[in-house]
Amino acid sequence: MQKLSKDELIQLVKAVFPQLPQDNKLAIIVDVPNSPQEDKSSWAARRQLAYEWFCELQSGLSELGLSDVSLVAYPSVGMNNADLPEYGHAVSAIPDLSTSLSAKVTFAEIFTSHQLFLAPTQYSATAPMKLNAKKYGFRAATMPGFALNMMPALRIDYGLVNERCQLMKQKLDAAVGADVFFRADDKECHTYFDLRFRPGHASSGRFPDPGTAGNLPSGETFIVPYEGEKGEPSQTQGVLPVQFDDEIVLFKIQANNAVGVLTDGVKSREQADYLRREPAYGNMAELGFGILADFGLEPIGEILLDEKLAFHIAFGRSDHFGGVTGAARFSSPKTVVHIDYIYSPKIQRRISVSNLDLISKDATRETIIQHDKYLIF
Repeated sequence: MQKLSKDELIQLVKAVFPQLPQDNKLAIIVDVPNSPQEDKSSWAARRQLAYEWFCELQSGLSELGLSDVSLVAYPSVGMNNADLPEYGHAVSAIPDLSTSLSAKVTFAEIFTSHQLFLAPTQYSATAPMKLNAKKYGFRAATMPGFALNMMPALRIDYGLVNERCQLMKQKLDAAVGADVFFRADDKECHTYFDLRFRPGHASSGRFPDPGTAGNLPSGETFIVPYEGEKGEPSQTQGVLPVQFDDEIVLFKIQANNAVGVLTDGVKSREQADYLRREPAYGNMAELGFGILADFGLEPIGEILLDEKLAFHIAFGRSDHFGGVTGAARFSSPKTVVHIDYIYSPKIQRRISVSNLDLISKDATRETIIQHDKYLIF
């Protein structure tokens, strides 16, 4: 897959981060394996790509309107959306192992001294970057699992992507609930999601405002279902099907939590055990509306891109998206997760979204998805 040219990379950065007067420094942050056994070829290729981007952007400072570009590495945290370590390490080249890192600097200092961030990491740093963006006022594009076969997603019309994401946000902002009807093989399943007290969020691959962070490539609008923190129970409930390998697992949903598994099988037992060990995993953390399948993109087996293709539901951490379930709800930092399950016929082949209706305060219904296809675009 052809890499971005230097000019394409510079234009991408300028499109993702429309220039603001305070913009001065950009940092590329990457995670580094803690052992040779943890590393993999795709991770090594991503680190090499990050280094190449660092070099190209360093030589394009005048075009970017910046004074400097930094390269920051940190030891792998081993889980998606877990908190970052206290320290990062300023580097001029990325080592193969974290044991070779030196010149440490606190992330607080890094976040204070840089206004823009690209984060092509192995393990998603989206949650901590979102939370820290709000705290420090920087802008960040997180790119967990980014690979060369995602390059086409960086070349699409992000103006049109933004229009569609904003339209979806308007519809979510007006909704108090979502009725989702699934067909899992020959079984009909239904889950109602309580959307009261929550705004939608458009993630269109552009970050014009300080204090914002999100994925790149992007192309989704998402909302966190109400989690019951306002003194009245969440009304999210139903039966939610998820396909793991060749097995369909049916989760029992009550008060916005997966509280049990209704099926039997290897994967069903694994998921039931997971919920017993880590109840916070069962939090319904996100309804996401990915739209990039309409732009001719195909799933590649990486969540960063695949979740942008279709409707998806996330379990686990939600505080980085505006919810209330954070790292403290999990048993340890290493068990913090935010996991997306994507309802595309090319990913969960035995499950389809028959109908997804948004319900407004006056009980008006609008069908957003029917037979896995959007009706509103």
